[in-house]
Amino acid sequence: MSKRKPHNPRHRVERSLRSLLKSNHVAVVCIETTERQGLINWKSAKSIAPSQAIADAVCEIAHRWTIIVGVMCQAPDGSQYLRCEEASPQGVYLAAHLSDVIAKVHDDFLATANPNQVMSSGWLAIPDDVVITEAQAAKVFAAVGGWQKEPVNVPPN
Repeated sequence: MSKRKPHNPRHRVERSLRSLLKSNHVAVVCIETTERQGLINWKSAKSIAPSQAIADAVCEIAHRWTIIVGVMCQAPDGSQYLRCEEASPQGVYLAAHLSDVIAKVHDDFLATANPNQVMSSGWLAIPDDVVITEAQAAKVFAAVGGWQKEPVNVPPN
């Protein structure tokens, strides 16, 4: 006779929260130059209203993350383009422990871009092991104003 797995309420809650994130295609998006950060549906590029359940699902549970680092550029002829790189750190991470991983990948990738054409940069972190095309990433970055260059307030000396 097979033995059933014991009841574990924590695992049940984690499964339901992961299901909530997958069904809503939740991603955390951040545009560094304009300091915009929020939750977005990475398939439809629509903003997701913050809720306690989604915040708990993103922040309180360790996930396998997919990170897309993007540099939004404008060519001399005026055409806009996106250079992006996908990184999938090995293992599961809490959202709080991702900042060092994202910062390193972001800084390394930004250093390879042409500084004369860079308008802004940012990243997209998806709490799932998925593959995102460059067109989908460009759609998400455009939805949050990735190509809008706003003046940076520099404090006086």
